[in-house]
Amino acid sequence: MNLRTTITGAALGAVMAASAAFSGAVAADDTIKVGVLHSLSGTMAISETTLKDAMLMLIDEQNKKGGLLGKKLEAVVVDPASDWPLFAEKARELIEKDKVAAVFGCWTSSSRKSVLPVFEELNSLLFYPVQYEGEESSRNIFYTGAAPNQQAIPAVDYLMNTEGVKRFVLEGTDYVYPRTTNKILAAYLESKGIPKEDILVNYTPFGFSDWQTEVAKIKEFGSAGKKTAVVSTINGDANVPFYKELGNQGIKATDIPVVAFSVGEEELAGLDTKPLVGHLAAWNYFESVESPANKKFIKEWHAFTKNDKRVTNDPMEAAYIGFNAWVKAVQAAGTTNTDAVLDNIIGVTVPNLSGGYATVMPNHHITKPVLIGEIQADGQFEIVQQTPAVVGDEWSDYLPDSKDLISDWRKPLNCGNFNVATGKCGGKGS
Repeated sequence: MNLRTTITGAALGAVMAASAAFSGAVAADDTIKVGVLHSLSGTMAISETTLKDAMLMLIDEQNKKGGLLGKKLEAVVVDPASDWPLFAEKARELIEKDKVAAVFGCWTSSSRKSVLPVFEELNSLLFYPVQYEGEESSRNIFYTGAAPNQQAIPAVDYLMNTEGVKRFVLEGTDYVYPRTTNKILAAYLESKGIPKEDILVNYTPFGFSDWQTEVAKIKEFGSAGKKTAVVSTINGDANVPFYKELGNQGIKATDIPVVAFSVGEEELAGLDTKPLVGHLAAWNYFESVESPANKKFIKEWHAFTKNDKRVTNDPMEAAYIGFNAWVKAVQAAGTTNTDAVLDNIIGVTVPNLSGGYATVMPNHHITKPVLIGEIQADGQFEIVQQTPAVVGDEWSDYLPDSKDLISDWRKPLNCGNFNVATGKCGGKGS
């Protein structure tokens, strides 16, 4: 064997291997990875699977427009399986291993709070598309769903002012979003003259199914001679047996109306909605909205899913707004670098689906109209009230520990909980 030939061959092999590795790095760099962090199994899959599909559609549509910064977008989908600690593990995996530019995901506040420290530690971005309880503002999270003043408070105002409700059942799933929202609502109702004895608060576990006793309690509470309503923060698949039991016990919207914050078209798709006609939901979007933008979105959704029966809903619109705001900020920054995107995203305005616009505010919340809808027999909602765009309020004016706090992630303040009374920032970013 010729030693010179052997050495040359080895060197050539090394060069070829290095060349292949370099080509792989270039190929990998040809795409911008986007994380999709939604439960595809477990109790929240009923709601979150659709958001995964919506994100895949949005990414596909953007790629048809030429991608972003000259590169194709690549979705990296994971399943945290309705397991809140697993959300944090999957988020870390998306950021550290998959090197995603941003993550779109979570539904429950428990999952969001699980991942929040990960996004702050690794300085990545989460776009959170679901209504929540407020009392939070992170530099690394954009809250594109409703804050309480964009959903819960307008809903009880509607019940009091339009339905004449004097007694309230605050019925929720036992976790942070219902508990904090109901704390805010109870304080708000008392500020409006509703006595404590006319506010009944109750919680049940995720996946709760035996509603006979609980619904009977609601029925009894509503028999005191005052107009009564249920404000529902029940989440996930527990809604199906809850609404079925309302029908079983003959609770009609004319007797005890229910206004829900986590029930939309997707959740109603698996129910016989005829007994539920007239019950309410408060969101910032309904599929029944009449606008050219909404008609186009629905048409694209049906084409993408190859199913004309697939419905749209509010969190899908929030995902649509968040994704388009991120795209616009990346284009302005010329990079997906987190700090550069953060410097360019505040003030970004993108279309919503109801014919207006959504603006990303300094508190990382967005402007949204508030819509009240009545359930119809076909599982859709008739819009009975719509407000102009409302700025999301991250800190409640009705809680003593929050009323003096504001959030502004612009320099020089750069603070998520600045106390206007003391002039001090109490959290990260100070």
